[in-house]
Amino acid sequence: MVKRTPPMKKLDIGDESVAVHHLLGGKLGTFSKVPVKTSHDLSIAYTPGVAKVSQVVAADPSRAFDLTLKKNALAVISDGSKVLGLGNLGAYGAIPVMEGKAVLFKELGGIDAFPICLLTQDSKEIISIIRNISPVFGAINLEDFVAPKCFEIEAALQDLGIPVFHDDQHGTAVVVYAGLWNASKVVGKEFASLRVCINGAGAAGNAIARMLKGIGVPPGFPSVKEVILCDSKGIVDRSRADLDPAKKELLAFSNSAHMRGGLREAVMGMDVFIGVSVAGALNPEWIGSMGKNPVIFALANPVPEIMPDVAKGAGAKVVATGRSDFPNQTNNALAFPGIFRGAMDAHAVRITEGMNMAAALALAGMVDSPSTDQILPSLSDPRVAKVVASAVKKQAEAEGVARR
Repeated sequence: MVKRTPPMKKLDIGDESVAVHHLLGGKLGTFSKVPVKTSHDLSIAYTPGVAKVSQVVAADPSRAFDLTLKKNALAVISDGSKVLGLGNLGAYGAIPVMEGKAVLFKELGGIDAFPICLLTQDSKEIISIIRNISPVFGAINLEDFVAPKCFEIEAALQDLGIPVFHDDQHGTAVVVYAGLWNASKVVGKEFASLRVCINGAGAAGNAIARMLKGIGVPPGFPSVKEVILCDSKGIVDRSRADLDPAKKELLAFSNSAHMRGGLREAVMGMDVFIGVSVAGALNPEWIGSMGKNPVIFALANPVPEIMPDVAKGAGAKVVATGRSDFPNQTNNALAFPGIFRGAMDAHAVRITEGMNMAAALALAGMVDSPSTDQILPSLSDPRVAKVVASAVKKQAEAEGVARR
């Protein structure tokens, strides 16, 4: 009798990822740009030749952009206080994600990125550490910092003379703006007429609201008519006594009608729902109370605020998620490699809201004929980072924040 080998159980994606990381010992390594095979090679790469390089850079620190890795080096920094949708996993839990982000920077933008995970969650200490390591890097990407701490840290570092950018805020906002720009065409509505409800008033929701309303953006860039935000306790409104300073600032440009209540009340009559919150937050019955041909961005991962088929069955015209197994994937990776590539190519001293807006419109412009199933270019499109980088570099030069 022939003994049959039972079929191997297929690993789920998480277990498969653990296996690959274990096999490789992580995803990153380093390489040398110069050979070190002869004594002359060693004299050029290290001593005695490198002494002259050090003297030149010490005398004129700007030469670090020409003579060291600073030209193309980026730090991906996190304290692990809000890792993906998993919560506070701390420094060690953040390492695999920061490693992965560094891989995307290299593969999509040609940027040498280094994961740096900090064993502190004190804002002042974090700011001090980043200041003290900044000479090595041409840019800083802040990642997975919880709100409102992320706002404080990013704002405090804008004087470093290099781009400092919190991707969970601005990368998300750029891709959402681009997708909504094209979705408005699909549903036949003027972008400037849109009324938008955002569920989630943390880092991403805050940045999306500001970008959609054109806060801090140079004149000439389009903004929507109305934005209203909800958090876990309901509509962000002046009547609430529990709002932190960041949410109070939102009231300067949101909820002009002083609406009160929960998400159900917030979506009534709205053209767009944008979820950066939790799974299942949007009841399909509420979609019927929205405006004609509503647009849904259900971006919670891995399970969205509402599943696309359910949303469409309830009357949604265009639905986007953060997932790759549905149309209209709204992923930060469409934005951040090109934004940093353009900013670093320009030697920009910072990344402005105008540069973010230029990135969003460039991204939207890559879709020639927007449709219900395509409002954004594909992540696999090799042109994306180059197109975004070109637009960002041009905007940096126009705003006078570029060194070259």
